[in-house]
Amino acid sequence: MVAHSTDDKEKQQPQDAPLLSIGSVSKFFGALAAVDSLSCELSRGEVLGIGGPNGAGKTTLFDVISGLSPASRGQVLFEGRDITRDSPESICHRGMARTFQLNAGFDTLTAQENVEVSLIYGHTSPIFPGFSIGSEVREKSASVLEMVGLIDHRNALTAELSVLDRKLLMVATAIVTQPRLLLLDEPVGGLTTTEMDAFQKVVHRIKRTGVTIVLIEHVMRFLVSLSDRVLIMHHGQKIYEGSPEELVSDETVVDVYLGKGASERLKPVIAEYSARNEH
Repeated sequence: MVAHSTDDKEKQQPQDAPLLSIGSVSKFFGALAAVDSLSCELSRGEVLGIGGPNGAGKTTLFDVISGLSPASRGQVLFEGRDITRDSPESICHRGMARTFQLNAGFDTLTAQENVEVSLIYGHTSPIFPGFSIGSEVREKSASVLEMVGLIDHRNALTAELSVLDRKLLMVATAIVTQPRLLLLDEPVGGLTTTEMDAFQKVVHRIKRTGVTIVLIEHVMRFLVSLSDRVLIMHHGQKIYEGSPEELVSDETVVDVYLGKGASERLKPVIAEYSARNEH
């Protein structure tokens, strides 16, 4: 695949340097602080899960990171470069991709065509993209569709795909840009348990390629099963950051978000996840 361009400063970044640094970021809408002085660092190859009640500021944080809604205060660094005021397309071209809660896609295009469009525009913003799509673009797009399990639906119109397949297609259009950081916003909302398990396998596949992942999710079983570290937000602030194992015993998280019943139900899920990772 085509590599993203990097400047000299980024090339000098040591491998153990944070891939993403969020420094005291706030986002105000009038007097409302949707994100309130939040700081966090993300290591390369890590999966960070973000949870919290509705209105906690999770998606707004994604909007700030990805450039859709610049921070009111604070700073966002990606590979050591300040991207706080960069445009969404510039941030995408530098190696960050995201998905959305709604299943975004061009309904009148096929699954393959959606991925091809994303590949063409995901690295540059061509003024004249051409009247035909080359074999290299087609091959790379097909490879990504194979990775997410959609190769058999490559010629299906997007409007005709199932909810799960539309979600997988949105992931395919993101990862075909070859991101180093992938943001997933509530990727399994509306899916059945079986469909969530299928989606989880795809995320594991992506992680094994070395992509760093941040995901927002309300389905805690899915969140804790995938995440190396968990961050819980409430009223725009971070109320917990740590391991999935310690999450269920944190009194603030239990009181504000999980509740005792959900906390108890999550314990065996986390124990299974921890045992699997040890092997």
